[in-house]
Amino acid sequence: MQIICISRYSYGYGKDLAEKLAEKLGYKCIGREELTDQATAIGIPVGKLEMAIMNHRALSEKMSIEIDRFKAFITSALCEQALKTGPGSGIVYHGRTGHLVLPGLTHVLRIRAITEMEDRIKIVTQRLHLTREKAKIYNEQVDEDIRRWVRFLYNANWEDPSLYDITINSAHLTIGNAASALTHMARLPEFQITPALQQSIEDLLLSSRCRLVIGTDERTREVKASVIAEKGRVSVTYLPQHSKQAQYIPSILKKIDGIQSLTCTIATTNILYIQEKFDPETDSFQHLVEIAEKWNAAVELIRLTSQQPTGEDIPLEPPDASATTLNPEYHGGILDDTPDAHERENDAGHGVTETLNKLIQVGRAGAAHTVYGGAQALEGRLNRTAKYSLIVVGDVFLSRGDAVRKRMKRDLISFLIDHLHVPVISTEDLKEQYLFGRKQWMETAAYAILSTLTYFYVFIYQKPILVFLSAPGTQHRILSAAAVALFTPIAAFIIGGFAHNILKLIKLE
Repeated sequence: MQIICISRYSYGYGKDLAEKLAEKLGYKCIGREELTDQATAIGIPVGKLEMAIMNHRALSEKMSIEIDRFKAFITSALCEQALKTGPGSGIVYHGRTGHLVLPGLTHVLRIRAITEMEDRIKIVTQRLHLTREKAKIYNEQVDEDIRRWVRFLYNANWEDPSLYDITINSAHLTIGNAASALTHMARLPEFQITPALQQSIEDLLLSSRCRLVIGTDERTREVKASVIAEKGRVSVTYLPQHSKQAQYIPSILKKIDGIQSLTCTIATTNILYIQEKFDPETDSFQHLVEIAEKWNAAVELIRLTSQQPTGEDIPLEPPDASATTLNPEYHGGILDDTPDAHERENDAGHGVTETLNKLIQVGRAGAAHTVYGGAQALEGRLNRTAKYSLIVVGDVFLSRGDAVRKRMKRDLISFLIDHLHVPVISTEDLKEQYLFGRKQWMETAAYAILSTLTYFYVFIYQKPILVFLSAPGTQHRILSAAAVALFTPIAAFIIGGFAHNILKLIKLE
């Protein structure tokens, strides 16, 4: 079996190239449109997902779960078709970036087929009966839609050459010659399926099937879960807020063949991130995501602002993307609904939408809320059933002067510590406290040197030390006790600091 993925434009010769290559190799050809139709038929709202992403809409938790289902469906379909073909055969898939739903499969032949814009304009003018200028705009908008889709689902740049093994340009090669060249390339040993790779395909198929079943059953369809399979050993991890529904997962997965053992674990904890304006591109946010991944935690966002809601500024809750309205504007080739007024008002420069979407991409999204007021209002809004291991306070009270803002932020941190009994830290101290950077390397080196010198001199001079500690006389004993009382905490601090940094380095705090 072999898997070949061709990334193509909406209008170009990528589809024809895939069909010709499949014909020459004797493989089965599968198109993205075929799989999206099948996904829609089983209830996955692919059109809604695409329009939400294209229009920069905030995705609700329900929609993020549908994205997981869609990706699991594509993975399952490709792996199943590949395994069906057997030795000496395979599949050719043409779409956007199909190989990105096959993580760990290093022997997949990844091809990008590009077509000159003028050629694509001619195709669009003929098929859609548009003027040349409108056809050009149409192609550019569709290309941008695809970029957003790939960036959101896979956090990748669709046009990044490192994602592909080879790029084929229609201006330089005919379909027949390109297919002939790719036929020889497909037979290279680097792209042949090994027993280990076949096992990886079987693992991906099993994990994606489990995810689909979880997302299909009425009792667990709203559970945000990740599934990993390895040689029949399946591990399901879900967020704390889904504990009640997740209790049905073991019984639901019993009907899936190939599961030898099943482990269901809850995501370790929640991290609460409080800001007035969010920015997913800041270093502090990246540090927070890194900590969440280390702790297997979900990140809950709270926008804390003193500004009361108006017609242009309303509390943000992750919107239900199932609410639809008609939109007469351009749809990027996908007919579906568009954002309502509620969603447009939510994205008023506060950065919550972008930050929540980023957390969804990395699988660490919790809830998102807006709280108006100060510490008292925040305490009343917090979910008391959620288990928080850390509260991170960023830039808040931005309308105040610098000195007042710092004082109010300190008061807020103290209030949260006193009332919630949870570690609370500012974004400025996040990296130093929980991550391992250059400063920690220097500290570790210093602690290591001091610890080595301490042990070295204690062992070298242990006889004089013992004589000093055991010398007779009340005055000398008092002096010995004082020396021990002074030396012991210093030695403990040095050795403890070294051990603490080593544990942090190996992510075993």
